[in-house]
Amino acid sequence: MSILSENMRYLRSQTGSSQQKTADALQITRGRYAKYEDGASEPPVELLIKISRYFHVSIDLMVSTDLRKISLKELIELPDNRILLPIKTDALGEKRIEIIPHKASMGYLEGYSDPEYIENLQNISLPFLGSGTYRAFPVEGDSMPPHKDGSYIIGKYLEKISELKTGKSYVFVTRNEGITYKRLVKLELENIIVAADNSFYEPYAIHLADVFEIWEYACSIATDEFTKDDFNTDQQQIIEMLKELKLEVNKLSKTEKIKKLDT
Repeated sequence: MSILSENMRYLRSQTGSSQQKTADALQITRGRYAKYEDGASEPPVELLIKISRYFHVSIDLMVSTDLRKISLKELIELPDNRILLPIKTDALGEKRIEIIPHKASMGYLEGYSDPEYIENLQNISLPFLGSGTYRAFPVEGDSMPPHKDGSYIIGKYLEKISELKTGKSYVFVTRNEGITYKRLVKLELENIIVAADNSFYEPYAIHLADVFEIWEYACSIATDEFTKDDFNTDQQQIIEMLKELKLEVNKLSKTEKIKKLDT
């Protein structure tokens, strides 16, 4: 068996996908896919590109490196693991920040490694961010207050898992959730534990094998003005509860004083 066939079998097992499901995703028959895994035949270049994109591992790694000898964590840290990270520049060579639109955010899973997709995205420039590769991601839901629907998180691209820091917030691009913005709670051998700032939501684990990209929070853009209610986090709610409790205590104290005067 070739390195390619062994890697295909290994990567598929890591994703928990069947041969049929993988073949369907590649738009080929299961029998044809099985021959590639068994080493009975080699996929043509066009299909090899599809396989590389499906497993999110570069063709070079697929055909030259025994991925079974590398942990998932180390695999993601390899500099050539990503197929391509297109970066848009202007006429002067300055980097631009691509904006992932709200309505087309799900399409990012298919297009994040496609230069043509990136080329067609709207872009902005924020010179104060300094060096690095940045991208703007839409905020959806109420899990990370005060950021809300219509806002954008500007993320700085992280090349290595080891650069993650607990307590920091990140945009994770994953196989199952697509784009999700959460705070890192814990980094484990095979998983990362993330949580929302809104305590209504429980922390949960994301399998490292399902992580395609990680972008560290750099700044945010709000398209609507913040209101006082936007900052009613758990801490603010506790403060309000303490204020109410203090008022109740004062009322009771005044009531007791009146009773003593009456007697």
